[in-house]
Formats: sequence, structure tokens, C-alpha cells
Amino acid sequence: MAWACRPSWAATDRGECRVLSASPNLQSAIYNLQSALGGEVHLWLIDLAAAADNLGALAQTLSPDERARAERLRVPLARERFVAARGALRASLARYAGVAPAALRFRYGPAGKPYLDGPLSDAISFNLAHSDHLALLAVSSGSARVGVDIEIVGDADHEMIASRFFAPAERRALDELPPDQRRDAFYRCWVCKEAFVKARGEGLALALDQFTVDVAPSAPAALLHIDGDPDEAGRWRLAALTPAEGFVAALCLERREQSESTEQMSH
Repeated sequence: MAWACRPSWAATDRGECRVLSASPNLQSAIYNLQSALGGEVHLWLIDLAAAADNLGALAQTLSPDERARAERLRVPLARERFVAARGALRASLARYAGVAPAALRFRYGPAGKPYLDGPLSDAISFNLAHSDHLALLAVSSGSARVGVDIEIVGDADHEMIASRFFAPAERRALDELPPDQRRDAFYRCWVCKEAFVKARGEGLALALDQFTVDVAPSAPAALLHIDGDPDEAGRWRLAALTPAEGFVAALCLERREQSESTEQMSH
């Protein structure tokens, strides 16, 4: 698979990222983030543009519903990136599962979040995000929920977006920053919020302005408060990341002990 290797990764959380594998044959980098997140998570950064020559092979691994979703995308570049991202997802998860990429089966939650179906459903948790030509895949062992987001840093009207979607405490924290720090702080806040929403897998059942993350650029990423549930914030860990120049990303992982407790209560 012609995916570009990205061996550099900057973590702003207390967890430490180190390269596990970046072999020329794999042509993709795998990273390990642990300690502060309470367990091991592998992060794959995938260059979707570099997969253009392999779209035919990638498309062959997709399920009929995935191919149908691709065909509904009218813009060719969006269609190509969807096929590349889903094909890369299957190829990566297949390495953990020990099966062919095409053999993987997915089920979808009420808000559309994908999960592995069948006997692997409780063994591997994952989440995929993409922005522009890069995709970021998080893979965690066990049933602890995981979410990831990646965004290209651009010229979005961050003051308008923050006023509409951020919690009051986040808006105040942004306003108190020096003007030259506000754009980067906005994007960090945005990806942290998106990663948490994606980890929960419930869409916007919890509105973006109903929970608060730490905005301060010098502080470790953290979920500070969730309206209506003062204990919920402590059940999650956040990491803010810089996967490539001009991009920002975040990872959200459910605490292992919380995941195990939830699973025991369901039996």
C-alpha cells in the first residue's frame, strides 16, 4: 500500500508517543500512546493522496454498502479519499485481527459510529477521522471506547464558531489569551471536543456547549466538566497531538476501569 510514512509525532499530553514501526514495506507509521491514557493505543497516520495508485485494490476490499456510499459522493476527490480511508481502515484492522481486509464486518451505532462485528467486537476498539489528505486511525485493545479527530489548521472564523458551539468557560478562556494564540487554541479545543463526541458514539445527543475542555495551550488536554454529570469527565482521558505540519489532532479514550465496570454491569 503506498501510504506515506510520517515518523515524527509531537504529544502535548503527559503520555509519551514513540514509533513502534515504520517499515518501508508497510509505508505507514504506527505510534503508541500510553501511561496518561490508561492503556495502549496505536495511532496510524495515513496519507490518502499517496493511495491514489491503489484505489482499485482498496475498493475490492470494501463491502457492498461501502462501495455504494462511495458512489453517492459526486466529487471525485471526495470519493477517492473515502475509498482510500476505508481501505486503509480495513488493511490496518486486518493486521490486528489476523484476517483478510475484505473479511472484516462492521456494525454501526445509532449515530453511525462503526464497530467491528462478530467475535472481535469486544477485542478491538477503533476510530477513524480524516481532514484534507490525511487520515488518523486510533486502535485500542479491549472494549474501552476511543475517539479521534484531525483537522487542517486554516482560516476559519474561529470567533464565530466558538460563540456558537463552545461552552461559556471555553469562550472566556479563548478571549483571555493573547490574540496570536487564539487560532491555535481554538483548533485544539475543537479537535478535543470532536474526539470526545466521537468516542461516546452518540452524535450530538450531548451538545458541544454542554461540556468543557481545557483551552490553555500550555496545559495538558483535559475534559473538565460535563453538564448534568459531574463524575463523567473523570471517566475519560484526552491527548492533544500535532500529527503533521499544519494539522492538529486529538485522542479521547475511556478509562479502562470504567469500561470494565460498564461491561460487567451489562452481563
